[in-house]
Amino acid sequence: MRKEKIIGIDLGTTNSLVAYCDEKGPRILGESLPSVVRLSVEGDVEAIGGEARRHAVEYPERTIHSAKRLMGRGLKDIEGELGYLAYEVVAGAQDTARVHVGKAVVSPQEISAMILGELKGQAERELGEAVKKAVVTVPAYFDDAQRQATRDAGRLAGLDVVRIVNEPTAAALAYGLGLSGGSKDEEESESSGISLVSGISTGGSSGGDVSLNVKVNPEACESGADDLRDGSGADLEGASDEQGGDDTNRGGTVAVYDLGGGTFDVSIMKLNRGGEGGSVDQVLGTAGDTHLGGDDVDRLLVEMMQGEIREQFFDGKAVQFPASTRQAFRNFAEAMKIRLSNEMEARVEVQVGEGQVYERVVKRDEFEGMIDGWVAKTLVACGKALKGAGLSADEVERVVMVGGSTRIPYVRQKVSEYFGVQCYTALNPDEVVAMGAAVQGAVLMGVKQDMLLLDVIPLGLGIETMGGAVAKLITSNTTIPTRATEIFSTYVDGQTNVKIHVLQGERELVEDCRSLGEFELRGIPAMPAGLPKIEVMFLVDANGVLNVMATEVRSGKRASIQIIPNHGLTRDEVELMEKEGFEHAVEDMNMHRLIDLRMNSRLDIRNIKKQLERVADEIDEGYKREIDDHMAKVQGYIDADGPNGDEFQEAMTAMDHATIRLAEMNIKKTLRDEGLDGQ
Repeated sequence: MRKEKIIGIDLGTTNSLVAYCDEKGPRILGESLPSVVRLSVEGDVEAIGGEARRHAVEYPERTIHSAKRLMGRGLKDIEGELGYLAYEVVAGAQDTARVHVGKAVVSPQEISAMILGELKGQAERELGEAVKKAVVTVPAYFDDAQRQATRDAGRLAGLDVVRIVNEPTAAALAYGLGLSGGSKDEEESESSGISLVSGISTGGSSGGDVSLNVKVNPEACESGADDLRDGSGADLEGASDEQGGDDTNRGGTVAVYDLGGGTFDVSIMKLNRGGEGGSVDQVLGTAGDTHLGGDDVDRLLVEMMQGEIREQFFDGKAVQFPASTRQAFRNFAEAMKIRLSNEMEARVEVQVGEGQVYERVVKRDEFEGMIDGWVAKTLVACGKALKGAGLSADEVERVVMVGGSTRIPYVRQKVSEYFGVQCYTALNPDEVVAMGAAVQGAVLMGVKQDMLLLDVIPLGLGIETMGGAVAKLITSNTTIPTRATEIFSTYVDGQTNVKIHVLQGERELVEDCRSLGEFELRGIPAMPAGLPKIEVMFLVDANGVLNVMATEVRSGKRASIQIIPNHGLTRDEVELMEKEGFEHAVEDMNMHRLIDLRMNSRLDIRNIKKQLERVADEIDEGYKREIDDHMAKVQGYIDADGPNGDEFQEAMTAMDHATIRLAEMNIKKTLRDEGLDGQ
């Protein structure tokens, strides 16, 4: 008999989400639902979600938000919250909090049930069948009364709440941390020097989007002695500092850092791996601030803009801005914050009136200085939670980032430095709690977590190189944790940005593999093609989380991304990809070989032509014709449709041998020009 589906619900203070987990892994059903309900004077639902929130200003006394804070609470318990609520809260049975709207008095459980009912409907539309069971998350600090109120809300919505899960626990389960994983020591031995920042995907690379190449510049003689290393023109071998390690089944201490728009919480937990659902032995310590979040960052930016406008255009007078202008400032501030999380600067322009325009460029380092105190407050709370747990920061093995404000790179950097480990950021921080609830639901349904195949790498992992080929860094069936590095270079002269496209699969071409994510390495010093040395590192930790870092060795510029490479693939799909890889192995390898030959020969011809120009007044006409003939032959293979790979390689080798004397002439000219020829 088929088991009933169990959905996972993140019943949030600001937004709520529903998710489902099957053998493909967890996924969000529908869209994020604002936790806002507008009631009629009779207490019936008029609007819910985005519609209710958009018109909250028009119906402040009938628009109910933050009902979660009232759940299972007495009126005295929430006295400090009442000043933030536009609707009326009154005492109900046993002095419990109730919402008074028109002729009706409604319990917070009924409000939450309306939200849960909407999420239930979203799930049923996505899954195509009725849903009756759910796992629902609550804050770690919820007491028994609040947890029972959450169950009651589920019952009112027509849901059997089969399990209540702490939000921090759910976040950890989404990464599989409560199900398996290695120790901190093991992880650090594989990830020394990794500093996680958010993936960047803004703008194209100079000279082309995808321009990684596995050859360095044969024409290095032009750039001085330091760049003569790797200047032979030979293909670089893949690195291949690849290593494996056994997974463990030990428990661990996890910190969940939850920084949203309006609130902050940190929980220190002891996980029990190997038990049903990866249960939590205990919450060791919690701390936070119910009025600390991304809204504070927006306010800092708004105050900066308003203060500077007053100084520039109103002689510092305390001008009051109208409501519409204040809302525009908030919109500008939020847009700047998001842009500065992805780029190094953000520009704002405000029409002040009478032809006056306020223009401002905020650079990321200035922004980080502005928010430093804000981030420091969250770290103080981390210290309090650790003190309550009787632990030091270096005893925490994993840090999971939750909440939209954790997308800010400076937040991730400071939290990583504080705990001394890289943070888990592969999953959407707004969705990770709902996905964890869905994982718990899958465990209760009997769907095994080894469905994610994260004890080994089931399919090869690599990056796209110029021409649409895939350079594999980690091969299939490698035991995790594992690490691999390889050196690449650019294909276009003066290229300052490189897009790193991460792929999974057994085939040799990008079009036949699964895209996992992209990010950009930006700010590379402009150099001739093939001269930059870009080290790409793949690190898969004991929990199957893939960290990809790209570093330009000479400049030290770096960027990275974090991915869970197997969510969304079933065993059958993995086996099919393996089978296709085997069936097309010879064909794929030939195609890959031809792509590499074309790319490398184009680079060689370009460099040979530059070398010919440099010694045009010294080279004899017969030797030049010989080189031209070789280049023409190689160009013929480049342009041919499906050339013979062996013949192509022979032509390239012959051209390389023929140009040895040309390279020597260029080196001698460089030495003469720099006065290093001993004369």
